[in-house]
Amino acid sequence: MATTLPDPELLNLYKTRVIAALREKHGYKNIHEVPKISKVVVNTSVGAGADSKEALEIAKTEIATITGQRPVATLAKKSIANFKLRKGQAIGAKVTLRGRTMYEFLERLICMALPRIRDFRGVSTKAFDGRGNYTLGIADQSIFPEIELDKIKRNIGFDITIVTTARTNEEAKSLLSELGMPFADKAKKPVRKPEEQQEETAGAAA
Repeated sequence: MATTLPDPELLNLYKTRVIAALREKHGYKNIHEVPKISKVVVNTSVGAGADSKEALEIAKTEIATITGQRPVATLAKKSIANFKLRKGQAIGAKVTLRGRTMYEFLERLICMALPRIRDFRGVSTKAFDGRGNYTLGIADQSIFPEIELDKIKRNIGFDITIVTTARTNEEAKSLLSELGMPFADKAKKPVRKPEEQQEETAGAAA
């Protein structure tokens, strides 16, 4: 008999606390109106330099290590002579995460990777696209705990696009804030359990 794995903690948080918080804040009458994350796309470009083939293989390996899923190559849509770029040439790598893998990746990103950024003061609130999606740029892969620093051959910068079912920037930001995304404007912290609030109040009184 196959063993059913428990939900990732971030998905469990969404089901047990975030849905209720968003319904209260935005007045959703139907639970199906509540925004959710549909997929996460991790994308990087290595360009068309002399060492592009080696760089691409390194990028694929690093992204696979970080996300737990093997990426596919992205191809140039047209030729650009000045950059020695040919149409159809592999110039980057991309992976699309859904379901369990997506939530596990987001949990590591929010709870472990982002706090490791030097002088981190939160992520930008201006990276929403107006259609419920948010893109975060990462300068290099070293912030992820899966990466062994002494084995890094070259820094790989990449974009992380979080695609949601939200209809507006405000709704998308509310969703990500409740899930723990540390926005630079000190967005509302994730919903806490009543016992956690009581402990904090008791500590302040003491």
